[in-house]
Amino acid sequence: MVEHNPEDEDSARAVLASELRHLRGTSGRSLAQLADETNYDRTYLHRLETGERLSKLPVMETLDQVYATGGLLVRLWKLARLDAFKDKYRLFMQLEAKAMIIHKYTLVVPGLLQTEDFARFVLSSGPTPITPEELEESVAARLGRQELLRRDPPPDVRIILDESVLRRPVPDPKLWYEQLTRIAEAGKAPTMTIQVMPFAAGVHALTGGPLSLLWMADGSAVAYLEGNKSGELIEEPGEIERYRLAYDRLRDAALSPRDSSAFIQQLVEDSRP
Repeated sequence: MVEHNPEDEDSARAVLASELRHLRGTSGRSLAQLADETNYDRTYLHRLETGERLSKLPVMETLDQVYATGGLLVRLWKLARLDAFKDKYRLFMQLEAKAMIIHKYTLVVPGLLQTEDFARFVLSSGPTPITPEELEESVAARLGRQELLRRDPPPDVRIILDESVLRRPVPDPKLWYEQLTRIAEAGKAPTMTIQVMPFAAGVHALTGGPLSLLWMADGSAVAYLEGNKSGELIEEPGEIERYRLAYDRLRDAALSPRDSSAFIQQLVEDSRP
């Protein structure tokens, strides 16, 4: 669930909204004129300027071009989207966005690999009711995480997917096919390695839940253990090392990258609508 108080004047989101209002005011444009220039709905643009909505990246890129702000709005947006996450997870997100090496073991399709439609389905399927506006906020925030994959240079990412991730489809066959295809395509990137942890490997040290390991440019590292409703950020070197060794053993027990690619590609073919 997105957390946001539009009256929090110190939030990055409030700063972004204020800047959008300022830029339109100094440019002499009306909302109707801006809507015509950008092909975005006038009401939607107004909600961005009041901080009621958080846009997706292409919207900020378009507005940066319209106002000739040299990427300022994109930079503010990257800070503002962090407001959508709870404290410890927000810190993890900040670290993840700067990490040079990212290792993950996951029991769900990770946000870095989700399609927009899959993210929307998952976020709308939780036990807590969510309004359409809150849903779109959450989708934008989740997809915003994927920007780190387009960084220059991009991080080196290894993701170990539990086989259950690939064996639990969503009801919509087309949506599931597109999600499996996204995973298969992502694994072809030179800086992305995807492995499958097969059921046949049995119980292992990380059976209890997802793990992320991050290494920064200065050599420091953190681990993040994620639960359904909470997460634990670990910064103690000895404990991080224990989780790194557990991850290494998991990697050795998983299918090789080549075999994992073939495994996922077969599932793509089998799920073709």
